[in-house]
Amino acid sequence: MRHGKKFNHLSRKKGHRDALLLNMSSSLILHKRISTTLAKAKALRVHVEPILTRSKDNTTHSRRMAFSELQNKDVVNELFDVVAPKIFDRPGGYCRIIKTGFRKGDGAETAMIELVDFNDVMKAKSGSGAKGGTRRSRRKTSGTAGDVAAIATAAAVTAAPIIANDATTEEE
Repeated sequence: MRHGKKFNHLSRKKGHRDALLLNMSSSLILHKRISTTLAKAKALRVHVEPILTRSKDNTTHSRRMAFSELQNKDVVNELFDVVAPKIFDRPGGYCRIIKTGFRKGDGAETAMIELVDFNDVMKAKSGSGAKGGTRRSRRKTSGTAGDVAAIATAAAVTAAPIIANDATTEEE
């Protein structure tokens, strides 16, 4: 029976599932982005986010705990030296899952999972301001009453000396 077991078993026994998540989390930390099925990506996010949270505290104890999860010294060094400084200010949500369609062979839904702070394209879009460039307001129009009045006043000020100069030149 599976009472109270809420994680996805991924149709694997415990040892196989642990090895799968260990290898995928190591690949995600090293490459910052991997493609897999949607179910594996969701299971990986649950597995790797506590490791990323622990990496924000760079102590010997947290390094040993990360090593017990990742089993690879190079990955632990990459995690603490490269990834941790970038995610230090983020309170959570270190991974992004983007659906990429369906696999041709078996129709499984595929997804790309990536570390949020390492995607420069998405960072540039969101860095344009708090309101962003894609939000629109109904009230904003090209010619409001205040804009028309300002343009008319500016035109009158610039046109007035020209008319006065023309009037003085015609009289002479």
